[in-house]
Amino acid sequence: MDSDHNFRHLQVVAAVAKYGGVHRAAERINLSQPAISQAIAGVERAVGEALFDRVASGMIPTEAGRCFAKRIDQALDYLRTGGQAIAPRKPGRGNASPLRDRPPTTVQLRALIEVIERGGYAPAARQLGITQPSIHRAIRDLEQVAKRKLFQPSPFGAAPTTEALILSRWANLAFREIALGLDDMSELRGLRNGSLNIGALPLVRTSILPAAVTRLLAQFPDARIKILDGAYAELLNHLQHGRIDLIVGALRQPAPANDLCQEELFQEPLSIVVRAGHPLLAGGTPDPGQLVALEWIAPHESTPARANFAEFFRRHGYPMPKRIIECSSFITMRDLLVRSDRVALLSSSQIHYEALAGELAIAVDALPGTERPIGICTRLGWSPTKVQSSFLSLVRELAQTAPDVNRAAASGSRVPASYK
Repeated sequence: MDSDHNFRHLQVVAAVAKYGGVHRAAERINLSQPAISQAIAGVERAVGEALFDRVASGMIPTEAGRCFAKRIDQALDYLRTGGQAIAPRKPGRGNASPLRDRPPTTVQLRALIEVIERGGYAPAARQLGITQPSIHRAIRDLEQVAKRKLFQPSPFGAAPTTEALILSRWANLAFREIALGLDDMSELRGLRNGSLNIGALPLVRTSILPAAVTRLLAQFPDARIKILDGAYAELLNHLQHGRIDLIVGALRQPAPANDLCQEELFQEPLSIVVRAGHPLLAGGTPDPGQLVALEWIAPHESTPARANFAEFFRRHGYPMPKRIIECSSFITMRDLLVRSDRVALLSSSQIHYEALAGELAIAVDALPGTERPIGICTRLGWSPTKVQSSFLSLVRELAQTAPDVNRAAASGSRVPASYK
């Protein structure tokens, strides 16, 4: 079975686990007892696992059943939340979720997600392997269930409404939760092939993250790992849509949304980085006034590093340097540094290997006031699998020594007293 199993059948599993039997579950979710029994049997066949023990007093969930039912409940909560977020508001009564009692079908939700991501009905149909009329019908049926218009005609395809974008986010989270439930059951069977989708920010790509993944695969050689790097805003979007499970790197203070959980691991300062043999390395360390006249490569204005860059000069009473190249790609930044006398504000961990290779050097280490919190960002309420929990433990363990290791790459660099 994959994570696309029918949500209405999964709802039956969660109801029987909660109410302890077919009869009471049938009353609660308004289905016949034969329909409930058939749904459970179908899900058990699909997952290859007995989810209930049949006893005289009813149906008792097995360990796998309890575990899976918990994930199903969370997935259904996501769908209800999405429905509530797009429901028409009634004066004095708030807005009740139209998806509260009866979840949409998997086909409807997959159609919604794919039409948005592919930009139209035809590419969505090709992606799902169904006909275009089937996609149109699924969207119409979902609009009736959700009681909202989800797409508008567009010269470029189908334009999603705000309600469509909101609902697709919660649908993605529901699908991911079911996938994690399947991983949970595999782990109960002794398999070690769980999935982990990681968002990687620059400060951990060359240090903590590779080491943690390598150690994780030594414990779980069949684990399915995906690593996605990108700008923070992009990774945050992926996290909130369930496409990745966590982000590792520089944290934002405060957290940009109330549905996030941040765990700080250590503080990482910024350093002034130049090419090997740069004139800045030959003389005495420059004062802040001399730094203003240099040609810089700096992070984009929306980043914490750029804010620290500006604050450094403000704190010392100097204007911002005028000659700045904004760059978020470390590969491009490295080549610009090697080919010129420009300077950059980076962490020592980012240039660890370039420093060992003699390509880059740290002219001034650990500028005071440029410290940034480095850690883990997850969705609030996220429940990790064993594979994911092991990865978190490895990251925390490696983070305890990361600052000292990074400082070693900067041996010989200096922090003038005038900077402090």
